[in-house]
Amino acid sequence: MSMNYVMIGSNDVVRARAYFDAVLPVIGGEVIMDFMPHGFCYQMGNGGRLWITQPYNQEPATPGNGNMVGLLCDSEEQVQAAHAAALAHGGSNEGDPGPRPQYGPNFYGAYVRDLDGNKMSFVYFGITTSS
Repeated sequence: MSMNYVMIGSNDVVRARAYFDAVLPVIGGEVIMDFMPHGFCYQMGNGGRLWITQPYNQEPATPGNGNMVGLLCDSEEQVQAAHAAALAHGGSNEGDPGPRPQYGPNFYGAYVRDLDGNKMSFVYFGITTSS
């Protein structure tokens, strides 16, 4: 099984767009669908997609306790750059870039929350992820 897409809810898609436009290209993301001001979709280097939209049921978007999106990076430097871009554009720090040996011998990661409070990680496992 492989993952096709992850959807992240936002209460202000226009504001979220500026944030994700600053962060996702750093790790190879490219906008492939644009339904502004209601939503947009990034395709990542490994083929997975990340949608940011208003909730379909029109209820407020809220971050899930225990939910996190992990975004695969091609290097430790890419993890560091994505983390820095997230913080520079209003994200909050949930864990500085660095090795996390408790998750595996080659795990290097950083953690942030986006503008709506959704938690995500930027991770590198010591191998190149895109061609």
